[in-house]
Amino acid sequence: MAHDYKKAYKTIMDDHFPERMEIAFVEGDRRQVLRYEKVSWVVDEVRKGLRYGENPGQEAALFRLVEGQVGLGEVTTIGPGLALASGMEMIQQGKHPGKINITDVDGALNILRYLMDKPCVVIVKHNNPCGVATGGTIGEAYRRAFMADRVAAFGGAIVLNRPVDKATAEAIHEQYAEVVAAPEYEAGALDALARSKNLRIMRIDAIRRLQEWAPRRFIDLKCLIDGGIIAQVSFVPEARTKEQLKLAEVKAADGVHRILREPTEAEVRDMLFGWMVEAGVTSNSVIYVRDECTVGIGTGEQDRVGVAEIARDKAYRKLADRLSWERLRTPFNDLRDEAKRRDIEEEVKEKKGDLMGCVMVSDAFFPFRDGVDVGLREGVRAVIQPGGSVRDHEVIDACNEVNATMVFTGQRSFKH
Repeated sequence: MAHDYKKAYKTIMDDHFPERMEIAFVEGDRRQVLRYEKVSWVVDEVRKGLRYGENPGQEAALFRLVEGQVGLGEVTTIGPGLALASGMEMIQQGKHPGKINITDVDGALNILRYLMDKPCVVIVKHNNPCGVATGGTIGEAYRRAFMADRVAAFGGAIVLNRPVDKATAEAIHEQYAEVVAAPEYEAGALDALARSKNLRIMRIDAIRRLQEWAPRRFIDLKCLIDGGIIAQVSFVPEARTKEQLKLAEVKAADGVHRILREPTEAEVRDMLFGWMVEAGVTSNSVIYVRDECTVGIGTGEQDRVGVAEIARDKAYRKLADRLSWERLRTPFNDLRDEAKRRDIEEEVKEKKGDLMGCVMVSDAFFPFRDGVDVGLREGVRAVIQPGGSVRDHEVIDACNEVNATMVFTGQRSFKH
């Protein structure tokens, strides 16, 4: 008898995690305790928490912090009261969420907390953004984020920082998504979204206050294969304003090397936008952005020049797909008309994947100039990176050769 492989994905597992959990930090007589309670929802008359973990067959539970706060040196971690992904309200009675659904929403919130001053949408797939964009309206922000990587957005988590109106809900319904989360839904929006029967619709009212959480830190726990735990204070990007960016300048054996051109206001805006997005991208990473929209995102690579090339190649592929979809309503990969394929390929080549004039964002310094050269050859004319390489002077020279500008943040932004 053939095995029903699909059944595993439909199964809602029981879990044997207790209803409450405590983690205590003890030093001498001082005891700081974080207290958590397990989260569950009623879906189809069944009360259950996570349907499973990262894969079917892995028991999992979501715990919400309900009491306690930890002070470590000069850092006080976030305490209970700002219920985000762990405290969201499930509206759609479709399916119980799994671990990946929750962590994808959380990954989007981690980016959105720095981008709350205007409508913004983050679409996350497998714990990495595939499209991030701002807009004059939340509908425009969604359209731009979706078209930044329409293919990868399939089955992703869409998180919006403004209430969802009916028109935006209709646009979301046209695509396949696993999750949509927003602070609220306007009249008619839920009816439009509810037509997608398996879509998990989440209301997270605390998104309205997300900016309050931008500078706050939490205890980040990583469990090891032997049961050990690495505890760290969570990362917060320090360079969040124009004044905190430093025009690249270093001393070398042959004298001082400095960037000759200061960034324009538009470049600064995209530098800051890209640096905030970078905080939510798995390292080793490089991304390209323009007009507060991602153009190419390279994630989780082992070498910096390689990830710069991956982000570049993705930009070329995504532009080809966008042109094919907007003009022919056909994915580029499905386009069989060879003449039309060649026309699109030639246009993409001419536009260099829409990379000309982009800002290049790197989560760590460039150990050699070959990494930044990948972007500069495509017409990138602004770079933001931490600085700190023994060859920073070579990277500065590479930018000056093509009249590109570059700033240092002074802080690495790794995420593993």
